[in-house]
Parts: sequence; C-alpha cells; structure tokens
Amino acid sequence: MATWQLQEAKAKFSEVVKLAADEPQQITVHGAPAVVLVSVDDYERLTKPKQNLADFLRDSPLYGLDLDFSRDKGLPREISFD
Repeated sequence: MATWQLQEAKAKFSEVVKLAADEPQQITVHGAPAVVLVSVDDYERLTKPKQNLADFLRDSPLYGLDLDFSRDKGLPREISFD
C-alpha cells in the first residue's frame, strides 16, 4: 500500500484515485495515518452484510441432496503399540 502526505495527495489527486483502483492508497496527516482510499469494488466487499451460517448452508450446492452421514457401529480397529 502506497502512502501519501495529504498535501501531495491533494496535488496529485487524479493519480492517487487511479492507483486506488488497483490497490489501497494511505493518506497521512502530520505523519500519522488518517485515511485509506480504496476502489469501489473493495469498499463494497468490505461493507456488504455478512451471511449467517444457515443461509450459507442453504446456498450450498449440496443442499437438498440425500446424503448418508450414519456411522459404522462396529468395534474400533486393532492397533499395535510395539
């Protein structure tokens, strides 16, 4: 992430915006980080509502399939600790 001083960012605003389309651009005020300029795609990805687990599982391509998750009730296998 590139870092710009505020006065330089103001002077080269068009360049900062063009660069932000590819990667976030940090702008500092008096040497301290103040803001980060990001692309619209990055902003939408960061601010979109998170999906809850039930909706995530319902959206799965496996939803509705008749899968067998039963366990074998036989004895465990023999293991030798020689």
